Amino acid sequence: MTTVIEVNNLTRRFGRLTAVDDVSFSVNEGEIFGLLGENGAGKTTTIEMLEGFQKPDKGSVIVLGENPRHGHREWRDRIGLVLQESDFDPLHSVKETLTLFASFFSHPRDVDETLEMVGLTDKAKERVGRLSGGQKRRVDVALGIVGRPQLLFLDEPTTGFDPVARREFWQVIDDLRTTGTSMVLTTHYMEEAERLCDRLAIMAQGQIVAEGTSSALISAFGATTIRFEVPRDVEMSTLCAAAGAHFIRRDNVATVLLGDELEGVLFRLLTWSQSTGTALRHLEVVRPTLNDVFLGATRSDE
Repeated sequence: MTTVIEVNNLTRRFGRLTAVDDVSFSVNEGEIFGLLGENGAGKTTTIEMLEGFQKPDKGSVIVLGENPRHGHREWRDRIGLVLQESDFDPLHSVKETLTLFASFFSHPRDVDETLEMVGLTDKAKERVGRLSGGQKRRVDVALGIVGRPQLLFLDEPTTGFDPVARREFWQVIDDLRTTGTSMVLTTHYMEEAERLCDRLAIMAQGQIVAEGTSSALISAFGATTIRFEVPRDVEMSTLCAAAGAHFIRRDNVATVLLGDELEGVLFRLLTWSQSTGTALRHLEVVRPTLNDVFLGATRSDE
């Protein structure tokens, strides 16, 4: 499998602050790799070093076979960027802005096609300065993909999108995925990360504290929970003995955290309930989410 990004022991300091601390990871061709973390975790600094905008204090970065700091015109022609913030001439129309950027690339995507992909066809003649925040963000995305990049960096691309626009953007990413475009995505939306990314790395205080597929991370960090209302006049010791598990009782709700014993505990609990005629009100099985993993991984680093 071809590697498009190889990062080894990457470190970046700003005075006494170590923004990125000995980070290593790789991204494969055609893969969407997600970087998650709270504000200040080091995501954007890492991305900017991959793009060649910042110089590492230590470690090495190879992107599409080149050191980004020495990236030549041909190398830049293969890269697409969707930055957190962009500054456009507010008097130019959306189409004029995109046409100008398309001229920077050797094999750009058709401008009208690009506008349609990001949902801006009806705003083509609108001045950029008159657009809403979400519409300007769509312009950012259009500029990132108009050059038909081999590798696309997406730094919080759906900030300012409403839920409908965000899901439409996901379809754009799915369409790019089918062309073999490799992508690095930062986002604060866990649903977006789980929906789009093949692999994820969670950053906290400049370090990667967890890495893997979303399903693997959920399995490793999360715990499935069985919850129900404790029946009146039933002792917790009776429930524990019946289910073969230890329950925690809070505000009349019994909770047990499970690993691989979900089926066994649930079966024994329901068997006891049926045999004794005791109803287990509000019984539910709660599976962990990527958000649970994110919170657990970042809190463990504090």
